[in-house]
Amino acid sequence: MKENVKEISARVRVLREIEEISSETLAKELGFDPAEYNAWESGEKDFPVGALVEIASRFKVDLSELISGVASKLKTCCVTRAGQAPEVSRRPMYGYWNLAYNFHRKKAEPFLVEASSETENKPINLNTHPGQEFNYVLEGRLLISIGGLDIELGPGDCVYYDSGEPHGMKALGGKAARFLAFVF
Repeated sequence: MKENVKEISARVRVLREIEEISSETLAKELGFDPAEYNAWESGEKDFPVGALVEIASRFKVDLSELISGVASKLKTCCVTRAGQAPEVSRRPMYGYWNLAYNFHRKKAEPFLVEASSETENKPINLNTHPGQEFNYVLEGRLLISIGGLDIELGPGDCVYYDSGEPHGMKALGGKAARFLAFVF
């Protein structure tokens, strides 16, 4: 188990315990399956990015603070130089980089996401989280499934959707796909 996964799980557990609510109550409140939530909080499984966004919002902390343990400070602007965004999720075959990691009280979480070419031969892993999401493809081809609808996207294509619908994606064409994802 990666140490960072355990650290994030511990921070989430502390926030929940400070408010004196059970894991089942929090899971129900945020619309998560309680067993799945308990696997995340125990560190057995990694939290999906969308779930972390919801948890951060629920406890009124910035996502970057929940992930890194360091409070965001910038209030006017946050410049993230090429290649300098911190990686947020360690899901196999997917990379997520937080593009506004140090901006305080964001209205949305912007990520650069890369789906590896290896995802093409795997089933799409669906997840849900409250809110909405916007994806804009930068390079490669992407198959995205939203609420049972499969959509192929290429460079310059985008989709905005209700992230409460089961959704997931994978690269197509034997190459990685890179896209911008904004989680609201």
